[in-house]
Amino acid sequence: MDRFPQLFTAWRTIELGSREVIDALVAEPHRGPSAELASLLESWDGAHYWGDRTRGRLVLVRARAPDRPIRWTSYVVLFVITAICSLAAGAALAGVWYPVEYPGFLIGFVREIGQFFVGFVKGDWKTFLVGWAFALPLLGILLVHELGHYMAARRYAIDTTPPIFIPVPPVSLSPIGSFGAFIRVRSPVLDRQQLTDVGAAGPLAGFVVAFAVLVWGYLTSERVPFEPGMTKSYVVFAGRILTVGDSLLTTGLRDWLLPGETAVRLSLPAFAGWVGCFLTGLNLLPLSQLDGGHVGHGILGKHQGSLALATIVGLLWLAQYSWNWYLWVGMALVIGGGRWTHPPVVIPVRRIPASRAWVGLACLAVFAITFVPIPFAG
Repeated sequence: MDRFPQLFTAWRTIELGSREVIDALVAEPHRGPSAELASLLESWDGAHYWGDRTRGRLVLVRARAPDRPIRWTSYVVLFVITAICSLAAGAALAGVWYPVEYPGFLIGFVREIGQFFVGFVKGDWKTFLVGWAFALPLLGILLVHELGHYMAARRYAIDTTPPIFIPVPPVSLSPIGSFGAFIRVRSPVLDRQQLTDVGAAGPLAGFVVAFAVLVWGYLTSERVPFEPGMTKSYVVFAGRILTVGDSLLTTGLRDWLLPGETAVRLSLPAFAGWVGCFLTGLNLLPLSQLDGGHVGHGILGKHQGSLALATIVGLLWLAQYSWNWYLWVGMALVIGGGRWTHPPVVIPVRRIPASRAWVGLACLAVFAITFVPIPFAG
């Protein structure tokens, strides 16, 4: 810090949990190319970025102490169990494995889970391998999504965990073998630029993979004659028809890659791509602490609350066509601790730089083409 008086006209130190932040105002001569400032940044043992380059505001972040060691065993075990469950889901979609069902909601679900793992130990795992064409692309989408968040958080030296997967056997509650994945942020977010970039990195990265998987999937799908009550796309899960709704993206790709008027039976990778795009659009809803909530608060600040309230009203209106929206609105509120607004960052008054506006526009575009108003029919 002995070079600070020569480089900065003012600075302050902020302690954020395990992080130390230097919020500095760069002296006018060093706001352009500066060998002295470049030397400081090269030797800085952390992250740095321009909070507002036009005003010379520079942010430096570093750890106050070594981060807690990562206990990889729990992360790997959860990922492996999720992979097993997703493989089983793929096998059920391929029609080679059928989950055992029991009556009763909670007790039945617990018995189904127990039977699933008993069957796995007894040799069902060999049958599950057939489902790789669903499990592999789906896990790839989820992993890239969470790694997007993780890498963006590390870019800002935010203390965070590796991706944590949530497995669930493909029984009565989930036909995909997972409730998704997430990372835990263990140090406070300083400003709206950090929040926007970390929130957007996941869905934007995951969308790229989901788009590629969806293209692969439609190329391996087939059109079949219409049947009564059939929608444009469907899968068969353990012998039962599951009709799925459309977004602008799925409609456009299906009609382009599979021209015709009849329904499409989605292949395993096509359904994985559909799920990936659907979850992307769902995550980009500007609610609470969903990814869209992070980006919305980063771009709009406190006005995100008004957008979130309007979104809830819109989703409850859509619930008359698809009851699933009641569930997902409830889940979003639970994730946000009962709030639809996003909690403030440490320095809420600092606006996101105009150079980062493209991030919000990219998220808006991805949301517009991946959102499915009526996810499931029938």
